[in-house]
Amino acid sequence: MSVWDTLVGQKPTVAALEKAVAGQGMTHAWLFTGPPGSGRSNAAIAFAAALQCDQGGRGPDCPDTCHTCHTVLAGSHADVSVIRTQKLSIGVDEVRDLVRRASLSPMGDRWQILIVEDADRLTEQACNALLKAIEEPNGRTIWMLCAPTVEDVLPTIRSRCRLVTLATPTTEEVAGFLQARGVEAGRASYAARASQGHIGRARALAFDDDVSRRRQEVVSMPVRLTTLGRCMDAATRLASAAKDEADAITAELDAREKVDLDAAYGVVERGRRPREYGPALAALEKGQRTRAKRRHLDVVDRGLTDLMSVYRDAIALATGAPGELVNEDIREQVQTIVETSTPELNLRRIGWIFAAREQMLEFNVPVALALESMMVALKAPQR
Repeated sequence: MSVWDTLVGQKPTVAALEKAVAGQGMTHAWLFTGPPGSGRSNAAIAFAAALQCDQGGRGPDCPDTCHTCHTVLAGSHADVSVIRTQKLSIGVDEVRDLVRRASLSPMGDRWQILIVEDADRLTEQACNALLKAIEEPNGRTIWMLCAPTVEDVLPTIRSRCRLVTLATPTTEEVAGFLQARGVEAGRASYAARASQGHIGRARALAFDDDVSRRRQEVVSMPVRLTTLGRCMDAATRLASAAKDEADAITAELDAREKVDLDAAYGVVERGRRPREYGPALAALEKGQRTRAKRRHLDVVDRGLTDLMSVYRDAIALATGAPGELVNEDIREQVQTIVETSTPELNLRRIGWIFAAREQMLEFNVPVALALESMMVALKAPQR
């Protein structure tokens, strides 16, 4: 085993990073890009583990019993910081804290490594603060930024980083990854196709029946959008299901954070509360609301991706494109869409889904309103 085993279908990337670990082409700033689910942050963390490990992450005891590899992968290594955000953006105050940390010497004898998972969420001020740190690096500090594409990062920052581009894993590679973890071959194949190369999504589809059921409900919508009423109902169900799923994900974390805050301020039920507790609680609740909103949008966005896959399949089927459909398990429904539309119309439908996504993510249009407009545009004729 090695620290690279979590990376699926990324052999060229692993080869390049191993050369850097050996000293060939090593630099102080890296930019990891790739489509959602390709493993950008996993690649950065594995790279960090290999850099900190005396055996380059490929020793006989890596990563299971190697203390260095294990602590980096577990997120507890003193010299490796992974910056994740549950908010819609990363502000300048957070980046300034990272810059101060980057100026310190590592506690060990190797590197101080800072990994920013969502570099595309940096605000303009945060980017400017980060740029100064990258321009004047500490000799033993390494920055690793992760973003979907190079265009999501300011040109002045990306020009100072070595680019690492990850590819979307093939269906066969994802299915093999799942089967190696005990998933039955048929289910692994379904999860690999349905995830469209997104490793985290494939895991969820393979191991969680509720996730698979919710996806089936979404991909079954297009063939049923034959009346205005059904369109409005589909929009309501998609918005409601997404909110329920997002709430379920965040509720436990919210409760745990509240308990931790109470413990930090010594607050007990019906007891007196310190003056500082009120502002701290307000800040926590504000952050939790922001996180809940982002999570809701993320779940809706995933549903839109599943919807697009149906129309993509219809285009592939109509044009005789080779290979399996993403939604091979509902081929009959896809065939119905083919018979009642044209490839040009289905391409426009994909465009309307992208438009709804942009309305919600970029222009803050209410989710329900954007979905209702989209579903009406997707309306299919009655047979």
